[in-house]
Amino acid sequence: QVQLVESGGGLVQAGGSLRLSCAASGSIFSINHMGWYRQAPGKQRELVARISNDGNTNYADSVKGRFTISRDNAKITVYLQMGSLKPEDTAVYYCNAMIYYSGSLRNCWGQGTQVTVSS
Repeated sequence: QVQLVESGGGLVQAGGSLRLSCAASGSIFSINHMGWYRQAPGKQRELVARISNDGNTNYADSVKGRFTISRDNAKITVYLQMGSLKPEDTAVYYCNAMIYYSGSLRNCWGQGTQVTVSS
């Protein structure tokens, strides 16, 4: 069994910052890319940022220059540093990772963490 556990969400004023963390645990053989998605009420889940296992990153246009994704392979943890937050960043943020375990490469999700940005 593999788990992704997120932390760091909360309520912040516009212009503020938050740092999300997501730690993977379990019988992991290897991990490919890790990333963050978000889903606002009434909207589809969308990619926020992704990082490959060799550190290449890509971001949604809406967060470029404000958010930074990073990972610590030794801790099997991915981070999302969010700055200059806007009310439209309000959403449930989900950690995502492609993890090889039990003989298969699987698309894994965390349970989600709420980020609320007040105006």
